[in-house]
Amino acid sequence: MTDQDTLARTPLHAAHRRAGARLVPFAGWEMPVQYAGVMEEHRAVRSAAGLFDVSHMGELRISGTGAEAFLQRLTPNDVSKLAAGRAHYSGLLTERGTYIDDLLVYRLGAEELLLVVNAANRESDLEWVRRHAPEDVRVDDVSADYALLALQGPAAVDILSELTDVDLPALRYYGFAIGEVAGREALLSRTGYTGEDGFELYLAPGGAEAVWDALLEAGRGKGLVPAGLGARDTLRLEAAMALYGHELDRDTTPWEAGLDWVVKLSKGDFIGRAALERQRENGVPRRLVGFEVEGRGIARQGHPVLIDGEPVGVVTSGTFSPTFEKALGLAWAPTGMADPGRQVEIDVRGRRLPARLVETPFYKRPR
Repeated sequence: MTDQDTLARTPLHAAHRRAGARLVPFAGWEMPVQYAGVMEEHRAVRSAAGLFDVSHMGELRISGTGAEAFLQRLTPNDVSKLAAGRAHYSGLLTERGTYIDDLLVYRLGAEELLLVVNAANRESDLEWVRRHAPEDVRVDDVSADYALLALQGPAAVDILSELTDVDLPALRYYGFAIGEVAGREALLSRTGYTGEDGFELYLAPGGAEAVWDALLEAGRGKGLVPAGLGARDTLRLEAAMALYGHELDRDTTPWEAGLDWVVKLSKGDFIGRAALERQRENGVPRRLVGFEVEGRGIARQGHPVLIDGEPVGVVTSGTFSPTFEKALGLAWAPTGMADPGRQVEIDVRGRRLPARLVETPFYKRPR
């Protein structure tokens, strides 16, 4: 048996093979990294639309009379402010205020919420959540109940409106509705990980391929293309969206990662709160910053960042930006040296690339 034989496959695996996708191992799954090419797919999402299979993500259902109070204690964002039909971005934090994972929280009802977690962290997240759950809360791993498709780009509303009776223009960012897509029941969420408008569709695995095919057909004349993990990464990086294992990990706090808006200290106690208060009072030692490489070369995760010849930080993510046609990325820098405009160098296997710190996000979609 080869390593490839042990990888999990999404319900769309056969569709990816038919489309000529290049399939690679990712977080224990065999996933499409690209179809026609990362640059092509990236630019299609920015100008029209791309369709992603993200069914590898994990879903945990939290239910019971104590569900809201439990998640108030477990996560730093304010679940009490989350109305039915709304979602928000949050995290699971250690007692040190560092990230176990980042996630989305969906309010399905008064006593039922859904956590959407990263594929690589699903089992450890489940163990953490169950360990802290009180008796009046039930925690179910419902990942196998869902396929997840992401339709992203400025043409997303036009394409999806042909296949659903949900009032898409009325659906606000981070809002969701239950309806039908191409005759299949789905949860339609106005969320995404590309910096563009778009939707994430949660549906039963058995209907995934039919909906995938229907979306591609509806978008045929509107510039829609299937897109892989390669374009998903370049798109999220241009939008300066954090990726667990790069910008977020068990040594990183929300203050350091620029995710202050996720932390609601006014709501009361939660796991990691005391550590976050101490760090804010004592001063945050480092910040996540954006940089642009000046000249040729691409900085990647792990490459040292130098100021005046001295190592001061490290690159967390780096790529060549198809939108701006230059190399850019995110890196750690000491708080006192993290101001935009500062000149730095990045050590790429012994070669020092000149770079400049810049404000993030690099890309903001037109309103």
